[in-house]
This record gives sequence, C-alpha cells and structure tokens, in this order.
Amino acid sequence: MNSVGVSFRNQRSFSSSSTSSSLLPWISPLQFLKANSQKRDPPPEIPYTLTESQRKPRFVSHETAINLIKRERDPQRALEIFNRVSEQKGFSHNNATYGTILHKLVQSKKFQAIDSILRQMTYETCKFHEGVFLNLMKHFSKFSLHDRVLEMFYAIQPIVREKPSLKAISTCLNLLIESNQVDLARHFLLNSKKSLRLRPNTCIFNILVKHHCKNGDLESAFEVVKEMKKSRVSYPNLITYSTLMGGLCESGRLKEAIELFEEMVAKDQILPDVLTYNILINGFCCRGKVDRARKIMEFMKNNGCNPNLFNYSTLINGFCKEGRWQEAKEVFVEMESIGLKPDTIGYTTLINCLCRAAQIEEAMELLKEMKEKECQADVVTLNVLLGGLCREGRFQDALQMLEKLPYEGVYLNKASYRIVLNSLCQKDEMEKAAKLVGLMLDRGFVPHYATSNDLLIRLCKAGMVDDAVTALVGLAETGFKPEPHCWEFLTELNCKERKLLSVFELLDELVIKESGQRSFSPINYLDYNF
Repeated sequence: MNSVGVSFRNQRSFSSSSTSSSLLPWISPLQFLKANSQKRDPPPEIPYTLTESQRKPRFVSHETAINLIKRERDPQRALEIFNRVSEQKGFSHNNATYGTILHKLVQSKKFQAIDSILRQMTYETCKFHEGVFLNLMKHFSKFSLHDRVLEMFYAIQPIVREKPSLKAISTCLNLLIESNQVDLARHFLLNSKKSLRLRPNTCIFNILVKHHCKNGDLESAFEVVKEMKKSRVSYPNLITYSTLMGGLCESGRLKEAIELFEEMVAKDQILPDVLTYNILINGFCCRGKVDRARKIMEFMKNNGCNPNLFNYSTLINGFCKEGRWQEAKEVFVEMESIGLKPDTIGYTTLINCLCRAAQIEEAMELLKEMKEKECQADVVTLNVLLGGLCREGRFQDALQMLEKLPYEGVYLNKASYRIVLNSLCQKDEMEKAAKLVGLMLDRGFVPHYATSNDLLIRLCKAGMVDDAVTALVGLAETGFKPEPHCWEFLTELNCKERKLLSVFELLDELVIKESGQRSFSPINYLDYNF
C-alpha cells in the first residue's frame, strides 16, 4: 500500500513538474504500469539525444536530391537542400544536380545565387555538359538580359573544358537575332570566327536568312544565300528555301516564290515537304487566291507528298475567309475521307465559316459531331457559336448554352458572357440582359465597364428602374463605379419615381468606402438639387 502510494505521489510530482518544465522526458503509461506490476521504481530516463543518435541518417542520392529541388517552390529552400546534401560524406554534385538548381534559380531570377553556383562549378572535377548553359541562355533571353546570354556562352569553355559546339553557337546567335540584338549578334559572329576558328555552317546562315526575311529585307537574305552557295559546308537546304519562300509570300511576291520553288526542285534537286508546300498554300490563301492554293495542293498530291491536317486546315481557312463555305465544307469532307481526323482548330474554322454564312444549324451539328468523335471543343469554338447564335437573334439558345455548359464540365471565359450580353443590349433585349448580369456576377464574371454603364442606362430607358438598381448594387460590390453621366441619369429617373433612396444611400456608403473620399454620389446629387 505504501509503495503504491509512493508511486502515485511520484506520478503526481512528475505530472506537476512536467507542466512547469519542458526539459523533462515523457514517461509512457506502459512503463508506469510495468513498474507498478513489478513494484519497482520507474525505469531510468533515456536522454532524447541518445534516441536521436540511434537513428541512422538516410543517404540522399543524386536522384532524390534532384526530385527534392524540383518539388521545392521556394528557391532559397531549394538552394539550402542543394547545399545540405553536399555535406554528406562521399557525396559530390554532378552535372544533373547543378543543372537542376541552376534551372530553379534562373526561373526565380536569383542571379546572384546563379553567379555563386557558377563560380563553384569552376572548381568541380565532375564532367559538365553545355546543355546547362544553353538552358541559362534561353532564360536570360526571355528576361531581355542579352549581355548575360553572351556571358553564359563564354562560360562554356572554362567550365565544360571544351570549345562550344556549333549547336551552342547557333543557339546564342538565334537568341540574339530573335531579340533583335543585331549589333551584338554581328560582334558575336565575328568573335566566334576569330577565337573559335568558326566556319559558319548552313544552320548559322539560316538564322541570318530568317532574320532578314522577318524584317522584310529580302535582298539581304538573298545575299546571304549567295555566300552560302560559295561553300560546300553551308550550301542552302530545304529550310533555307522555305524561309525565303515564306518571306516572298508575306511580301506578296507570289510569282517569285513559285519560281524559287521550281529552282529548288529542278536545279538543286531538293524535294519539298508538307511544311514547304504549306508556306505556298498559306501565301496564296492570304492573298485571296485560294483557287491557286488548291491547285498547289493537287500538285502536292500528284508528286507523292500527302497533305496533312495542317495543309487541309490552311486551305479550309482560305475558303472561309472568302465566304465560300460550301467549298470549305467539301475540303473538310475530303480530309475526313482520307483518314485524317479533324482537330479542334479545323472544326472551329469551319464552324466560324458556317456561322458567318448564317448556316447556324450546320454549325451546331458540327459541334455535336465533335462531341461524338471525342474532339474537345475549346472556349474559342464555343464563343464562335455564341456569336453566331446572337447574330441570328437566337438569344434563348445562347443563354441556355451559358447556363448548362459549365455544369457539363465545359470551360467558359468572360468573353463568352460578354458576347451575349453585348448582343442583348444592342437588340434591347433588356429582360434577358438583366438576368444574364445576375448569372455573370454569381459566377464571378464582371461585364465590361462601358457595357455596364450602357446596360444601366438602357434598363432605365426601358422602364426597368428596379432592375437597373439591382444590377447596380451587384456591380458596385465588384468595385464598379458608374460614370458621372450614368449616375445622373439613374438618380433623375429614381427621383421622379420617389423611391429606392435607401438603396442609393447604401451605394453612397459603398462608393465612399471604395474611394476613401466623398466623390460624386447619388446622395450628393440629391442634396444639391433639393
């Protein structure tokens, strides 16, 4: 009895002391019961540090370290992981781990940390690959840090311990050209010729050809091609000719593009592919010569190059632009007949053509066909259809689509609702417009500012003052502030009817709360006029 009492007092003493100090260890109830059953004192305390030391630390491999760094959103914590794993005995970072941390840091614009990592890499003995630097160059180009692009290129040789490859040179040159850094590109090319003893190949020359064509300087582009033909190493290839033909087509020089095409095939014996043909097809379609584009496709098929989905979509789009929906549909049917499965863009192109031609029922049938063939209609497709329905005055069908589609897992954007709302306002379908505004606000979509002002005025002119105020309350909750002339129009009509002043008082509070000052409001207007 005494021993039990002593144990109980010991337990109470431990409990009271444990609440006052967090340094004492916790004693398991199982240990306490075991001690009582054997009528002995509780087992000796085991220090917490001892249990920790008994745990064997897990070795983090390179693969695990890479996964940890990739999953970490905070770049600073990712860098801490990178540094911590390097403290393991027998662990050394390799090209993959360095590449991963550098990718994480450059995405977050941690440029100082990148410089530190690069300095650390110069002392490493592992083998590095230039791909790490190509990735950095691309990111720096996105951030318009063109000097850093060159820095990363010139860091390749001291760290990788090899001369940059032609791929690295082409990548750097292309990034500079794409960013319109022509002077930097020119100096870079000259320096590469001297220091690296570079003999520009076809790929490098093609970058220059693309640059000149992009700027519309076709004469300079042809001068580059002349230089290419002087060397066997850099003789023009299919990409060279396709780039030139694209530049000619964009400039409207279609005859010269065809002549260059014939020279490529007959003289240089370079066979065109589907992309080269598509440049010509698109060029003629854009210039309103879709019949010529169709002949090019026929020539293409007769010469053993089967058109792909891209070629057919381009031709369909050409017919659609000219409003020749029947011929566009024929090309669409032909495409399906040879086993090509239309994609969302192809369907959307034809649906748009049918809607423009007031063939809305056929457009709706195509939407059903898309669903049957498991071709997902995107928001562009649906917006085209909504616009077509509104132009035909089929507002109820458009509203039903807006109501039902989100419940079927179909994504709609703010443009979807605004297309219908604008059409309703233009046609003075104000009851439907008021209901649509309520639906939009419930789903988190706000009408355009100008449309909102126009809507409120039109509702008032239609004698729907109550609906106008209801809409205004909902819009005000989103931060909307009507224009002064809209305020004036609303207050005048409401004052004539001598009602809804309490609503305007609420709106006055909303405006004051939003702006922080007593600007123009209905109450101010009423105080001034009465």
